[in-house]
Amino acid sequence: MSETAARRRATMAEVARAAGVSVMTVSYTYGQPERVSADTRVRVRDAAERLGYPGPHPGARSLRRGRTGALGVVLGEHLTYAFDDPQATRFLSGVAQVCADHGMALTLVPVTGGPADVDRVTEAAVDGFVVWTTADDDPVIDAIAATGLPAVIHGGPRRDGLSFVAVDDRAAARTVGHEVFAGARRPAVLSFPLDRDRISTVAFGAGAASEPDLDAPAVAGVDAAATGSPSGIDPDASTFRVTRQRLRGFRDAWSETGGEWSRVRVAVCSTNSAREAEALATELLTGPDSCDAIAAMSDELALGTLRAAARLGLAVPGDVTVSGWDDTDAASPAELTTVAQSLRDQGARCARTALGHPAPTGRDAEIAWHLISRASTHRR
Repeated sequence: MSETAARRRATMAEVARAAGVSVMTVSYTYGQPERVSADTRVRVRDAAERLGYPGPHPGARSLRRGRTGALGVVLGEHLTYAFDDPQATRFLSGVAQVCADHGMALTLVPVTGGPADVDRVTEAAVDGFVVWTTADDDPVIDAIAATGLPAVIHGGPRRDGLSFVAVDDRAAARTVGHEVFAGARRPAVLSFPLDRDRISTVAFGAGAASEPDLDAPAVAGVDAAATGSPSGIDPDASTFRVTRQRLRGFRDAWSETGGEWSRVRVAVCSTNSAREAEALATELLTGPDSCDAIAAMSDELALGTLRAAARLGLAVPGDVTVSGWDDTDAASPAELTTVAQSLRDQGARCARTALGHPAPTGRDAEIAWHLISRASTHRR
């Protein structure tokens, strides 16, 4: 073993693997030993001794002493996402303001989908966590819960014991869907990723327009959706709650006009990128079955759609109606119909809750949103 490797602190995840238990079991062994059998405690302690693991990171114990002075924000994206995406920057500005007001530091904890994610979260020296929306099956959620620190999830997934902040994505998507799909014959949706594989694809909708539990996580996977197979994209199969709820809302809107979801084309973007959206929108807007209405899950995706339409010589809204989401600074100059929500306020609410402020209840707990109707959906 090299000197560098010898100095590296063993992690809780490595102890869990060596002992043949979960990360949460290792955490309980040190923090709540009464929840673990005697044999398991011995196995965990033996593995820890072999690996030279000294116990949980001090950050997990610092909440009682109040010595860390940092709030961790877990991003389900690469670190640059925090600076490149208007949604993330608005959200983080709200978190940062609350941290500044309380004399707290803000620690960004990016995750990449790799095995080191759990270690990175477990080792974070913070007093609590704010989690930017991630997938139902993301293992960092269990890792965060195992720390025992206060945690708030923004957008999803919902998890027992962890606070949750989000708009009613399904209701908002249904409302804007009625606006953008009005009078349409060949509608489409520009979607966020369906799952952690982030595969870009174009397919028709699939799945019955049922009334499932609004927050129930997907249980069947995203086989057809991920491959773009003829069986199409089922909203209920997405493992990202935000994607799932917005697809359900767009499906509701189209079904309520008498349309069939199987006639709606869904273009899935791997990232919230106007450039990628422009390429996918070009595919939707060309050919004999070109779309005449596109509902995008963000203003970035909608702006890419507007660029594609302009390059193809299509009039908006004469040839195609377009809607976005978030009412970013670029939405008004582009005359873009969109869903307005304050991600800054939501970031601030998440931070206050993670720092121990009582969460709002009743009507005060509802996250405000409203439709802003502009020229991009006003057919003459």
